[in-house]
Amino acid sequence: MMLRRGFILFLPRLVGLLVVACCSVSIVYMLACTPRGDNEQPALPRVHSPTAKEGYEAILQEREEQHRNYIISLKRQIAQLKGELQGRNKQLKNVQDQYPDPLDIQLDHSNSEKAQANLLAFLRSQIDKAEVHSGVKLSTEYAAVPFESFTLQKVYQLETGLTRHPEEKPVRKDKRDELIEVIELAVASLNNPEGNGNAKHRVYTASDFIEGIYRTEKDKGTLYELTFKGDIKHWFKKIVLFRPFGPVMKVKNENVNTADTLINVIVPLAKRASKFRQFMQNFRVSDLHVPGLYISIFYFGKEQMNEVKSILENTSKSANFKNFTFIQLNEEFSRGKGLDIGARFWKGNNVVLFFCDVDIYFTAEFLNSCRLNTQPGKKVFYPVLFSQYNPSIIYGHHDSIPPLEQQLVIKKETGFWRDFGFGMTCQYRSDFINIGGFDLDIKGWGGEDVHLYRKYLHSNLIVIRTPVRGLFHLWHEKQCPDELTPEQYKMCMQSKAMNEASHGQLGMLVFKQEIETHLHRQKLHTKKT
Repeated sequence: MMLRRGFILFLPRLVGLLVVACCSVSIVYMLACTPRGDNEQPALPRVHSPTAKEGYEAILQEREEQHRNYIISLKRQIAQLKGELQGRNKQLKNVQDQYPDPLDIQLDHSNSEKAQANLLAFLRSQIDKAEVHSGVKLSTEYAAVPFESFTLQKVYQLETGLTRHPEEKPVRKDKRDELIEVIELAVASLNNPEGNGNAKHRVYTASDFIEGIYRTEKDKGTLYELTFKGDIKHWFKKIVLFRPFGPVMKVKNENVNTADTLINVIVPLAKRASKFRQFMQNFRVSDLHVPGLYISIFYFGKEQMNEVKSILENTSKSANFKNFTFIQLNEEFSRGKGLDIGARFWKGNNVVLFFCDVDIYFTAEFLNSCRLNTQPGKKVFYPVLFSQYNPSIIYGHHDSIPPLEQQLVIKKETGFWRDFGFGMTCQYRSDFINIGGFDLDIKGWGGEDVHLYRKYLHSNLIVIRTPVRGLFHLWHEKQCPDELTPEQYKMCMQSKAMNEASHGQLGMLVFKQEIETHLHRQKLHTKKT
């Protein structure tokens, strides 16, 4: 019993001794049998050993080789990362080009140079979006944004409402400052031409400015086209500027030579000999018998034909004007067909076609605008003419009506911008042929001009639509024949109503009786007192 109790007390000690022994054996085994690692440094030679110098040099050479290999590996990894970064940047740029973000210019303000580059890229993208270098296809004639024209003193505007005038000095300071700034920038650009070095050139001033046109697209900016006198006759300087809701940026600076630009004025006509006489008188008075002008008359039917031919021949003799053609057509009058035949009849070089009517008055100044705002394969010109009100209403009595030249004043009381009409237009013959010409199925009055206008809007050509001060529609009593289709008759009647007088003048006619009654009462009241 005692022996068993002693054995039980000794057993834990024995187990502890065995555990300690096993641990000691394991440690000795690990120290003795573990292989040396690759990174284990060799023992340093003793300082006073005969091989100490060679040992140190070997160690240093080995370390240098290790660092060199490490640097080569890092360079290889950096080059690989750069390649991946360039690939990612190219992918990001492609995505941005497909889905441009106008707010991109606000993303990085920490780098001022990058922010300026992004801003400049955004502003140039606004130019590319606007109708500066090429036209934009539009669905209807109402989608076109018209230009407004201006000189040093006046602005010719379409949207007048009831308070503004079709021709006026810019009253608002911001508008006045805007146009002055644009003219000054254009003059500065002309006086600092690019690429001429120290070459002497003419000094331009604001007095060389002839006219300009401008329009604002709400989501892009404002486009300005300014025309200046050139160095010699028939030469002009044209400056195109664009304000992309930011700084004004120069787009183009070019010379325009109009000396050899021929304009063929095509007039379709049937009867109306008295109006044709007035047309040719205006032609002489305006002194338009100058090089670069040709007149083509396409006469429908035979009634009054001899009288019209006689007027044309007499004008030719008195004005020494030989550049005209008279063609008689034995068929029913169709304005579109007459103009289409006139355009295709021309056999000379590419020419500017001015589609005109017999009740139109135009000046040499307008013909220059016609030349400057057309470009083959690029631009067509749709001027908005100023339509004269009934002189009998404007001036009250036939005896007080002044001569025609004195009537042609652009004021709210004398007429209006005929912005619903698209019949007077200038374009190169090549553009007219390429676009397909007129719809010859349309007979009689109206409709053919709108169809042609829509064709140009649907093309890639730039359509210049702006009021001009040298093109007038002379008042005449308008007849709307019963043969017209309902749509044509409605258009004709709308045109007739617009032709008579201004809003205020028509109001005075409507309330004429009330005004006379009021004046009569005032006289009676005066007598009683």
